[in-house]
Amino acid sequence: MTRDVDRQAFDDPARQIDADEHARWQTFYDDRARPCPFFVQAPDENLDAWLRQGALTPGRALDIGCGIARNAIHLARHGFGVDAIDVSASAVQWASEEVRSAGVPVAVHHVSFFDFAFQPASYDLVYDGGCFHHIPPHQRDAYVQRVASALKPGGAFGLVCFAPEGGSGYTDEEVVRNRSLGGGLGYDEARLRQIWGGAFDVRSVRRMRELPRGAPLFGKDFLWVLLATRR
Repeated sequence: MTRDVDRQAFDDPARQIDADEHARWQTFYDDRARPCPFFVQAPDENLDAWLRQGALTPGRALDIGCGIARNAIHLARHGFGVDAIDVSASAVQWASEEVRSAGVPVAVHHVSFFDFAFQPASYDLVYDGGCFHHIPPHQRDAYVQRVASALKPGGAFGLVCFAPEGGSGYTDEEVVRNRSLGGGLGYDEARLRQIWGGAFDVRSVRRMRELPRGAPLFGKDFLWVLLATRR
């Protein structure tokens, strides 16, 4: 059976990309001392700003690709009930420890967003703090549709993703040819607006503010931040 699966992956670039990405993330968070920018218990600066500005109303939130739950914990401290999901087993273990330490109402789930069972239109906020740029082209439309399906009409969607210089530089065609995302895909503003503008009213797109390591908030200027509302 394993040989059959391996042969299918070899013969089908999409299957190979999915399998390689899944395997990569399982142990990504094992070395907690590794100097990874987002291995910090600091929420995204844009998320904090939206909360302080009243752009987000407390309710039920879904944090996709939660990592160590730094954004999920921040949302819970601002009155949200949060489901935090990640495909990475090592991330979920670390996130669960952080949530217990914080003592906040966050439910952490080890699951891919594509396999996560939710009631349609059940969330007031869906937040993606760095998952979308790891979604391969053949799953992109389905990803957008699932995000829209999870939200109540008028619900908010927050996104953090690579700008062109933050990503691999691969086009969709090169992803297929190389059978790899090259570490993640970068997007320009026009492309982001085109992808998310079908089901959403895009409220703002800007660069994330650069903040030093050790700051109470996380910020890197090679990332976009987008805020949108479900139509």
